[in-house]
Amino acid sequence: MPLIRSQAGIVTQINVFTVPEGGQQALIDHLCEAARLCRKDVPGWLSASLHRSHDGTRVANYAQCRDMSSWHAVMETLRGHGFIDGNRRFGTAHPGLYDVVATFER
Repeated sequence: MPLIRSQAGIVTQINVFTVPEGGQQALIDHLCEAARLCRKDVPGWLSASLHRSHDGTRVANYAQCRDMSSWHAVMETLRGHGFIDGNRRFGTAHPGLYDVVATFER
């Protein structure tokens, strides 16, 4: 489960993919396979949450790791299994690493 709390030390990667219309599900399936691999094989991997845009042209992946060394291990695992290169078949990625700085709830 994602943990969205400031000052938790968790590394969050938010990656928004632009996909051709009708291409969301193929990318989502690919990202689900990658998440299952990391969940099983990479200590420090915490979560992945996938989101599809209503207009059909974007998929957002909100993924979390315990710390930067865990994030590097995830990236190494994904590269080693061809997932990073595989992402390019489905769309254009716009990744970034983030820290939660504030949260608000009702």
